Amino acid sequence: MNYLAHIFLSGENDLLKLGNFMADEIKGKSYLDYPSEIQKGILLHRAIDDFTDRHPLVSKGASRFFDSLGHYNSVAIDMVYDHLLAKYWDRYSDVDLFNFTQEFYLLLQSNQHLLPKKISKVVPYMIRYNWLYSYSTIENLRDILKQMNHKTKHNTHLELAADIYLAHKNEFEAEFDSFFEDIRLFCVEKINEQEKQ
Repeated sequence: MNYLAHIFLSGENDLLKLGNFMADEIKGKSYLDYPSEIQKGILLHRAIDDFTDRHPLVSKGASRFFDSLGHYNSVAIDMVYDHLLAKYWDRYSDVDLFNFTQEFYLLLQSNQHLLPKKISKVVPYMIRYNWLYSYSTIENLRDILKQMNHKTKHNTHLELAADIYLAHKNEFEAEFDSFFEDIRLFCVEKINEQEKQ
């Protein structure tokens, strides 16, 4: 799961969303340095990643990328799943995707002081180019994947993931639909558990 899914799966709690969003930059027990609701968001993010990594449908989808992208197949499936969430957003949310993304950007701006430096540097670009909303088209997904090549250590062509997705579109969409129902239920239970703590 990438940014959009992590934010969406956090529910209505703003600090939970914030923690979930920035969790990749918070290592080990350093999450304990943050307010309790942000801690819960970081732990929710880790639980989502663990659930996703172990889900057979995600593994099945990721395996289609392996021949072309090697171990970057996990990056590819995360990005394709965010594309599918954005593309079919109306199935999952009553809030318009554009409005959802704008509200989240306002949340980031008003809590910039809480964000790790690395994330803080990325936020202005995310807002300016509306990354979260742009996931919804295959053309934008391909462009984002091309930009991500600069972050990899090898000569990777992540944009190939868009073509592989299109070649197996029906399978990816059916798998995502089933998986996303599973992870939504998992997150509802996890958030309910956290609220009782």
